[in-house]
Amino acid sequence: MQEVRCGQDPGAPGCGGITKRRNIMKRARIILADDHSLLVEAFRLLLEQHFEVVGTFPDGYKLVAGAAALAPDVIVLDIGMPVMNGLIAGQRLKEILPRVKLIYLTMNQDPDLAAEAFRLGASGFLVKNSAASELVHAINEALLARSYITPLMTKDMVGSFIQNLKRRKTRHQLTLRQREVLQLLAEGRSMKEVAFHLNVTPRTIAFHKYTMMDQLQLKSSAELIQYALKSSIVAA
Repeated sequence: MQEVRCGQDPGAPGCGGITKRRNIMKRARIILADDHSLLVEAFRLLLEQHFEVVGTFPDGYKLVAGAAALAPDVIVLDIGMPVMNGLIAGQRLKEILPRVKLIYLTMNQDPDLAAEAFRLGASGFLVKNSAASELVHAINEALLARSYITPLMTKDMVGSFIQNLKRRKTRHQLTLRQREVLQLLAEGRSMKEVAFHLNVTPRTIAFHKYTMMDQLQLKSSAELIQYALKSSIVAA
């Protein structure tokens, strides 16, 4: 009887099961993004036992620039990152990589923040102080096209918490560009520096700034920065 070599003829009888098993055994590709290097290293060591960690990034801007080349299945990202926060980065990543799964990390248990994350396409939402025990499970749920939210936020809740979150009104109606400008201003950059970073004119940044103040009925730059902090556009 002639020996069937599945490597030479994957379509041969009996080879389909092997191919399926190989696909199942293929480890998911994970990217980590957080500006706390010690936390990133701890998560990397944890996740490498189960998945392939293909890259780490310290801020949302570098994440968006480099993610596509790494072909990730899941991106685990902090919300309160500098330069570009996780929510803005996630929105851009969904445009570039529509099939990627996003799992957000935060110190904040605010339901409005979770609502915004899921509205923008999140597959998971974890609080950092419990993430070590939940992260692997959250990633596996995301890979199965399911949503996961930390039990710290769902305890004592009735009904579909995630679906209720998705229906919540967002805490602000700023555009993506407005949020980018606001984060950079809130990090202490001048309008000229923000303009250089976003490759626009300072006059354009001034237009965005004063439009936001008018839109949000704020009277000063200080109030605008406080709004950015309260809305988790920038980390405190």
